[in-house]
This record gives sequence, structure tokens and C-alpha cells, in this order.
Amino acid sequence: MHLDVQDLKTFYYRTQLGRAAQKAIREKVLQIWPEAQGQTIVGFGFAVPLLRPYLPTARRVVGLMPAPQGVMAWPMGLPNVSVLCEEALWPLATGMVDKLIMLHGLETSEHPTEVLDECSRVLGPGGRVLFVVPNRAGLWARSDQTPFGFGRPYSLSQMEKQLKRHGFHLTRHEVALFQPPSHKKVWLRTAAFCERVGQRISNRYAGGVLLVEATKQTFQPTGTEIRDQLADPIRILEGIAKPARKPATLVVTSP
Repeated sequence: MHLDVQDLKTFYYRTQLGRAAQKAIREKVLQIWPEAQGQTIVGFGFAVPLLRPYLPTARRVVGLMPAPQGVMAWPMGLPNVSVLCEEALWPLATGMVDKLIMLHGLETSEHPTEVLDECSRVLGPGGRVLFVVPNRAGLWARSDQTPFGFGRPYSLSQMEKQLKRHGFHLTRHEVALFQPPSHKKVWLRTAAFCERVGQRISNRYAGGVLLVEATKQTFQPTGTEIRDQLADPIRILEGIAKPARKPATLVVTSP
């Protein structure tokens, strides 16, 4: 089930561990998507900490928060862009989204199939989605001191199989959060060092979260194009012989 929005807000904005996690994940997101100039970018779950860098340049930024989780106003000091929505019924037009980020939206959902179907619906041609999920092989999925210790953790192969079933093509993956999921100061002071070393060692197994980028597959028709030829109604009677006119005969009758 989804975590409460107040617990997520407290972790990401009021704890050192949460701020360090936010920084590490956001840097990876910006490495994958450095800009969103003139685009519509949407976050689902509790993705708003990752959306702030796109506010100045994106055409539209929307933070969707599922009803079981709750909603908070965001961003602080600016017009609100957060929207409370049903988990699998988003108030977005079909095909309007260029980039979609999911954080704490898939692994905690009780209806992941419907959520992925909704992702596919709102993405436009060439649209991309970035899933940030707990890494089954990492330490963060095994600790309940962070939001990543709740819900279903994923391996890369599990994500790939699930996305393929919903018409997505995996294009890239990264990992983040190599520091231990601990609030102890000794580990917090070494967060940046752990992240640098971890990125050099592994891009798949050791990190606490997986960042999986995918695109919606569009199938092009194949084979020889066949068009049904319809007769032109104006010319449909062409070729029919016109009836021959018989010469008029004069009939004379005697009185």
C-alpha cells in the first residue's frame, strides 16, 4: 500500500538521510534527462522532489499524487502544481505527456497493471518514462528506516519483463543510493564518497534504487499496402451504350 504523504514529506525534506537520498537520485535523473525545454513533464507517486529542476524551462509540470497516499501543495512559494488523483485514472489527456517520472508510485501500488496502462495512455509519441524503484539486490529495500523498504523491490530483469508486457521498451538503466540506509552521522558524512565509489564499482547491483528508462512501443504496419478502388459515382454509367433513336415515321390514314 502507498505510504502517507506526510511521512514521505518528513523523510525527504526534514531528515539528513532523506535530503541525501533526494540529492543522489535527482543527480541521476538529471544525468538521464538533462533538460525538458518546452515539454510537459509529469511525476506520479511522490516524484515532486525530482521535478524542481524542470520548473523554469518545461512547458508544463504536474505532480500527480495517488489518493491512498494523499497530497501536499508543491512547490513551496510558487503556484501549486500538485494534483490528487485516482491511482489508475489520471486527469490528463491521452498522449499529452513528454516525460514521466515515477517515484514511490509503482512498488507500493496494489494495482500495478492498471498504473502501467495509464502510463502508456498519457505518454505521447516519442514519450519516455523513468521508473525509480527499490533495488532487490540493494540494502535500502531491506531497511524500513526509509520509504524504499516498503512495497515490492525489483530486479532489472523483473522490471524489463513487466514493462514489455505493457508495450514498453527498456532503453536505459542506472542505479543510485550506495550509502547505507542509516541515520547515523558517520554514514551521513560519507554519503558523497559512497556514491562516487559505488558508481565506479557497479551500475546494476549494489545501489539502493534502480532508475529504469523506457519508451512506449509504437508498431508500424508492414506488408504491401492495398487500397480498395471504389467506382466514381459520376462515371459509373460510362461505357453504357446510349439507346439509338429511331427516325420518326409519318403515318397517313385515309379519310
